[in-house]
Amino acid sequence: MNICKNKYVFIVVLASSFCFGSASDIVHQDDVAPKRPGCENNFVLVKVPTYINDVEDIEYVGVGARFGLTLESKEKHANLSTLALADPPDCCSKPRNKLSGEVILAYRGNCSFTAKANVAEDAGASAILIINNRTELFKMVCEVNETDVKIGIAAVMLPQDAGASLEKYLTSSSTVKVQLYSPRRPVVDVAEVFLWLMAVGTILCASYWSAWSAREAAIEQDKLLKDGSDEFIDMDGVRSSGIVNINTASAVLFVVIASCFLIMLYKLMSYWFIEVLVVLFCIGGVEGLQTCLVALLSCFRWFQPAGESFIKVPFFGAVSYLTLAVSPFCIAFAVVWAVFRRVSFAWIGQDILGIVLIITVLQIVRVPNLKVGTVLLSCAFLYDIFWVFVSKWWFKESVMIVVARGDKSGEDGIPMLLKIPRMFDPWGGYSIIGFGDIILPGLLVAFSLRYDWLAKKNLRAGYFLWAMTAYGLGLLITYLALNMMDGHGQPALLYIVPFTLGTFLTLGRRRGDLKTLWTMGEPERHCPHIQFQPPGSQQ
Repeated sequence: MNICKNKYVFIVVLASSFCFGSASDIVHQDDVAPKRPGCENNFVLVKVPTYINDVEDIEYVGVGARFGLTLESKEKHANLSTLALADPPDCCSKPRNKLSGEVILAYRGNCSFTAKANVAEDAGASAILIINNRTELFKMVCEVNETDVKIGIAAVMLPQDAGASLEKYLTSSSTVKVQLYSPRRPVVDVAEVFLWLMAVGTILCASYWSAWSAREAAIEQDKLLKDGSDEFIDMDGVRSSGIVNINTASAVLFVVIASCFLIMLYKLMSYWFIEVLVVLFCIGGVEGLQTCLVALLSCFRWFQPAGESFIKVPFFGAVSYLTLAVSPFCIAFAVVWAVFRRVSFAWIGQDILGIVLIITVLQIVRVPNLKVGTVLLSCAFLYDIFWVFVSKWWFKESVMIVVARGDKSGEDGIPMLLKIPRMFDPWGGYSIIGFGDIILPGLLVAFSLRYDWLAKKNLRAGYFLWAMTAYGLGLLITYLALNMMDGHGQPALLYIVPFTLGTFLTLGRRRGDLKTLWTMGEPERHCPHIQFQPPGSQQ
């Protein structure tokens, strides 16, 4: 079997993948103000379909204000109203044009949001659309000194580009009509269910492959000890051929490198930088797809001769004929995805490449004991919280969420994500999870199954079933938190690490295995001449 030699590519891909969020999180903070009478609306996204000369045109997305009339949730109940440009444009004084139920379009600035809404209402407008001075959205709140706010029309903010487009139509004497409504999100979307299954299934497959490899290494070790007891045998080489065992120092260093890489992504985020990440992702995806396909096909006896026959290839060394056979397909698959990654169904190819990449990483990279796993997950736990929540204090926005969304890149997020379109969400977007939120807990889960097999523990008496359940439950809690926060990005490891690591440590302590798990990482084998067999097999 060909094990990926480009381990540095995997490290770069993994370091850029600790992201979790919702693609629908497009609302940015303006001011934080407590709710009070007349200023207590929830911030909601607003659909603004437009009709130019009675022909349906672009549908824009805005955000409703803390004040004003609440909007209808269904399009059929929303009124179709004519749009008028405010004169003066800032709507800070009484408009010169007479209004009779029109929606007025005004620019942000020169006076408060509530002042604009009051002027528009007094002039006879049915609603006010305020154009932001940036390409993103702000939450409109009441002024600090305003105590009794009474506004009877809806107020919605639109991004700068949407406002410029509407103004262009209005100044060219076109008739522009709009509807304003705010459809509600479903509590749970089917996409989240499938994403949960993908994450759990990926760790499940990777864990069994990793345990199977450990079993094969244990059998080979037994054979060498039995047949060559009088000769020096490099057992570490037998045990870890093609495997990277991380230590405590490298676990801490990896999180530091990941932080530096995240800052670089945040500062250098642009179209060309995303292209570099796409290339790296494709290289890792090709290696992962090739490794998984070779391992899968080698299970069939028709392909075994090709998998066991090797040829020397410059730079790559000895490569099996089976690897050479599947490589063109893997390369073509990655190239096709890269070229067509902006089409609506490209997420399928991205998820396939991502899953095989994760499985291969979990096969190559291993934690040797619970001590290293605890250090790695604890550092990642703090990393996730810091870059999602605490980074707002220094950078004025969540670095992790900005990178996950791919702001300023012209792309729909970085490629190091598993994502599925939200199928029944009227706002569309994707449910996403970063590779790091699967790989890091997956390292501990895979370790638990390797230990169970080497210790000959069944599922109930072992640790894998409980670690796998804890991961699934932690990820489920993450999605519940995501929905409770109305789609705002959440650090998945904030919920996953306590469940997974806490379960492992508690069980190890109660069963008396904690010392062995913490230091050795595998049970002592007093009789190496006995052939190793997984639990439940025939002796």
